[in-house]
Amino acid sequence: MVLMVLRKAGTAAAAAGVVTFGLLGLVTVGTFAASGTPQQSANRAALSPGTVPAAFQAPIQQWGALCPEISPPMLAAQLYQESGFDPKAQSGVGAQGMAQFMPDTWAAYGTDANGDGKKDVWDPLDAIASAATFDCALAKDVAKVPGDRQANLLAAYNAGPYAVTKYNGVPPYKETQGYVRNIQAMARSFSVPTAPVEVSGQSAGAIYFAQSKLGTPYLWGGEGLPSQNGRFDCSGLTQAAYASVGITLPRVANDQWYAGPHPSRDQLRPGDLVFWATDLNDPRSIHHVGIYVGGGYMINAPHTGAVIRYDKIDTREYIGATRVTSDGAQALPARNADGSVSAPSRPGSTTPTGPTGPTAATTPSAPVAPAALASPGGAATRPAAGPPAAAAPPAPTGPDPAGAGRPASKN
Repeated sequence: MVLMVLRKAGTAAAAAGVVTFGLLGLVTVGTFAASGTPQQSANRAALSPGTVPAAFQAPIQQWGALCPEISPPMLAAQLYQESGFDPKAQSGVGAQGMAQFMPDTWAAYGTDANGDGKKDVWDPLDAIASAATFDCALAKDVAKVPGDRQANLLAAYNAGPYAVTKYNGVPPYKETQGYVRNIQAMARSFSVPTAPVEVSGQSAGAIYFAQSKLGTPYLWGGEGLPSQNGRFDCSGLTQAAYASVGITLPRVANDQWYAGPHPSRDQLRPGDLVFWATDLNDPRSIHHVGIYVGGGYMINAPHTGAVIRYDKIDTREYIGATRVTSDGAQALPARNADGSVSAPSRPGSTTPTGPTGPTAATTPSAPVAPAALASPGGAATRPAAGPPAAAAPPAPTGPDPAGAGRPASKN
């Protein structure tokens, strides 16, 4: 059966104009021989075009340079982690807006960025500026702590400045260490690569899995389950392909977009995920994904009525590519069944010996309201204190609902 599938794969590739000779060899060469110089650290990089909605690009670039400890990519990663760039996000514990501020903390750090005379937590420009303002206030509070200044700031954002000061750096809380690691990893997805993007060691295996599914009928919402007769939609196929090599991708195509850095068209390598969007200036409108195999072709599950096949990538609505990395995929926020962002655990509410968060007594320059400190699983210690069940961005629409890569209920 496997042999038959691979024969079908070779036939399909030849029909599509892909050279079948040594296809996996091509992948291997692309994976291990085409690697470039490691790219520059994300906290010094500029914001990559196309990674945030166009309306937010300039303000994130501007406010991401407010102090040396933050950067536009880091600020973008925080906002995406909090709300998926949804200005109307609201959590069950009362955190509000794109940056998920608690009301009392907003009163202390809210900023009128658009000059309309009011500080509006629901206004994205005000929220972006206020998130940066709060980041820089925390950076000042932990400025004397040795080590990576950005890591210390992010730790203070998650666990409170008192904890960072107490432990002379990132505190030994699993949740806080994970938060720091995830934001810094995700920032690379928002950064302009300053050198050739390093290649993935798992790409050959992901392509091999996708090849084995060539000819399988498309199923909207399909994840390859036995109950679905092993059928897939577009993001179900890419998710399963990378799961086969030990990398867990999110279910949604426009979340998979953030699973690593974004190589340019001339830097594509086999195994990269390639994406299409209805609005090339807004990654929230991404509606289709495939796996690049070289020569301008991809393997993808196209739409209802089609089968998994090879297709050209140079078509209308191509928005770009992502080189999947293990840490990039791990950094992505989880989503609840309703599409909302799932809140990470907070040391202050999950660890008996953890911090109580910043207070007026411990951090005079960054007074965080008590209401922001005691919400189990919610905004525990900061305004944007973890995305507590923030609403998901609006579902993208396309010419074919199947193009979203999953059923509307999962969008």
